[in-house]
Amino acid sequence: MKKRYQIDQQRAVQRFRRLAAEQNPNIQMVLPMADIVGMLQDGVGHLLREAGLALMNLVMEEEVRHLAGERHEQRPDRRAHRWGKDDGYCVVDGQKVPLKRTRLRTRENREQRLGSYELFQRSAPLQQGVWDKMMRGLSTRNYGAVVKEFSEAYGIEKSAVSENFIEASREKVKQLMERPLGELRLCAVLIDGTPFKNRMMIVALGIGCDGRKTVLGLREGATENAAVVGELLSDLLARGLDFSVPRLYILDGGKALAAAVRRHAGETAFIQRCQVHKKRNVLDHLPEEHKANVRRKLQNAYAMRGYEPAKRALAQLHRELMDLNPSAARSLEEGMEETLTVHKLGVPDQLRRTLACTNVIESAFSIVETVCRNVKRWRNGDQIERWVGSGLLVAERQFRKVIGYRQIPMLLSSMANAVSKKPLAKGLAVA
Repeated sequence: MKKRYQIDQQRAVQRFRRLAAEQNPNIQMVLPMADIVGMLQDGVGHLLREAGLALMNLVMEEEVRHLAGERHEQRPDRRAHRWGKDDGYCVVDGQKVPLKRTRLRTRENREQRLGSYELFQRSAPLQQGVWDKMMRGLSTRNYGAVVKEFSEAYGIEKSAVSENFIEASREKVKQLMERPLGELRLCAVLIDGTPFKNRMMIVALGIGCDGRKTVLGLREGATENAAVVGELLSDLLARGLDFSVPRLYILDGGKALAAAVRRHAGETAFIQRCQVHKKRNVLDHLPEEHKANVRRKLQNAYAMRGYEPAKRALAQLHRELMDLNPSAARSLEEGMEETLTVHKLGVPDQLRRTLACTNVIESAFSIVETVCRNVKRWRNGDQIERWVGSGLLVAERQFRKVIGYRQIPMLLSSMANAVSKKPLAKGLAVA
């Protein structure tokens, strides 16, 4: 429930907007040339800032004149009367700048708020400015020294900047977690987890039919377990993502991820296990003298265009590994068929290399690491979620279309044909 002062603020802003729209008064500002020349001594930016403050005062005085009339004027329809001046501030370029404001009192002896002053004081631009600058690498410690452009500016101390960033990042993550997904046409969804400050952050990223990438959501958990992944997918379903559409799901190899995806999408889910993760898992079992040879054979197998040749090459390597290192052979055998899903669907070479692994989402994680490099002390899960979510939004702004996006129609056609050839499982999507 909104408090009384919030309601009064909204009414004041609405009244000011009606004044501007209906009466549209003219405001004229006169600056002596000598004053302009004096301001220019400190640069054009100083002139524009000082002129802007003078213009704000004129706007407020025009609203005061509309509400209280001219000074000493007798008006029976007067809504309020002047009640002196008070120290206030306006928000300019992410900093608070002192500003004198005229106070008004109504006939009921209540404070009459100025809509223009409420607009000048809005905190959203301040918080947005703090978020943008900190995402570009500016720390709270250096924030004031870098952005201060008015000699009397305040509200840019370390503690104030931190509070504004917390509010801004919390709102950003909320928008990310709540934005509707019903209008998105996705050909593929990548789900991967990354260890972050002793937490596991699981992220879902979608690739549209036009090749554009979108962050869908994130969840925090101790591990990549089925419960956390299931909650993430259930949230995507609630926000409008249609799991009945044939789609490629690119996973890092965790069994929990594949089980949760199958539970939600059923037969329309085409699971592609990350080939990079598979190579890494196999090579981790081998001594150094054998890694180069096995790595080359794995790369050659996955680089083959057809499904059958690639499968034969992997089967041959599996037999060799059974003699060399049975543990590596078992690692290769586990989920091997799912690493060849893009081959089985006949995805063209360029797009296949993009969709055969989770490198697309790994690049987003690297941007998150860069964004978070200035944080020296991590306190709780809320802080981690805010920073990781903010970093993902920064990564999203840098996303380009995936390599091979022009071949996506062939992928869609292959998946549709594959689904049409087999009966759909009962209970396709789970709420």
